Amino acid sequence: MTPKTSQNRSTHLVVSAIGEDRPGLVESLSRAVLESGCSIEDSRMSVLGGSFAVIMLTTGNWNTLSRLENALNGLREQGALEINTQRTGPRKHPERCLPYGVDVVALDQPGIVHQLAGFFSARSINIQEMSTHAYNAAHTATPMFAAHLTVEIPASEHIATLRDDFLDFCDELNLDGVIEPIKG
Repeated sequence: MTPKTSQNRSTHLVVSAIGEDRPGLVESLSRAVLESGCSIEDSRMSVLGGSFAVIMLTTGNWNTLSRLENALNGLREQGALEINTQRTGPRKHPERCLPYGVDVVALDQPGIVHQLAGFFSARSINIQEMSTHAYNAAHTATPMFAAHLTVEIPASEHIATLRDDFLDFCDELNLDGVIEPIKG
């Protein structure tokens, strides 16, 4: 048995790309990953306005990630996508944190995301994931805003107090919000 070298260890590459939305972008990116000998471990892809955006975490050894970086340079040079990459390691999981889901719906107004981020940041609560969506309410066409967050609450945090503080925060800003544990 041979000892693992730095070339054999699995490492990670974060890839973010944005370009004009058109068929075939996901196929081009996923082909580059596959042909490089890497794997997509996690990804988020979405059409935003007239653009397509992707962020993905790929894994491979040093050599395969170098091949992927070269393949992505080729896609970048074709002009279809603006691509950024960053090498990273596996995520360090926070000690003793509980995953909670947060949902907020409100009349659309500037600053909601900033205020939500500030609420959790002030309490040293990490936002693991956030998705937002602006839409028009059925029947009235009133501009609405919805946000879903996954947060990591330290086990030392008193959940009942946090929930009360969050509901007070939502009342002050006229937000309809809930914070509940993620089960499973």
